[in-house]
Amino acid sequence: MDRNIAGVTIQVNEEGYLTSFQQWNQEVGTALAQEANINMSPRHWEVINYLQTEFKNDVPLSIRKIGKSGVVDIKEFYQLFPIAPLKTASKIAGIPKPASCI
Repeated sequence: MDRNIAGVTIQVNEEGYLTSFQQWNQEVGTALAQEANINMSPRHWEVINYLQTEFKNDVPLSIRKIGKSGVVDIKEFYQLFPIAPLKTASKIAGIPKPASCI
């Protein structure tokens, strides 16, 4: 389905995840973060960049993997993205919902 976010029409699935990463840009990410009541900081963007890099490299994501990444520990990940951290961060990053998420 189509959604207009940050002045851009994007394709999303029924859960609100972008269906094409090519449609993502930082303004879209910021708008998606605002919908999740998250004010993006440089630290948030570091985590988003990590998630996007892993996605581009076809690396499956999980909370445990992120905690062992050296980018962010699990406690800080939950502080940055308090509600459903991996699902929320993935949505903001414009990547599909990780298989490890219910």
